[in-house]
Amino acid sequence: MKVLFDQGTPAPLRKALSTHHVTTAFECGWDELENGELLSAAEADGYEVFVTTDQNLRYQQNLETRRIAIVVISTTNWPRIRAYADLVTDALKGIVPGAFVEIAIP
Repeated sequence: MKVLFDQGTPAPLRKALSTHHVTTAFECGWDELENGELLSAAEADGYEVFVTTDQNLRYQQNLETRRIAIVVISTTNWPRIRAYADLVTDALKGIVPGAFVEIAIP
């Protein structure tokens, strides 16, 4: 699966998603794009999942017409995410286009 990490998503998380093709917005040269433009660019480039820590994304964007699935992680804190990385990998199993999943990291 082709996965795009937003700016706040800790890059080391990609190791837990080793069965997927993970790229960061920075690596794509999209680090200056606003969320709507970023989601459009990701969809146009064939990304299937967008992983972000922006908990306001749902309220800032109209997600109903999006084909890309969105996974929102509740924190940017890598040590906390690392301890619960299986929640992220589980969320990607069977995710469908246009899905919106929130992952609460304790």
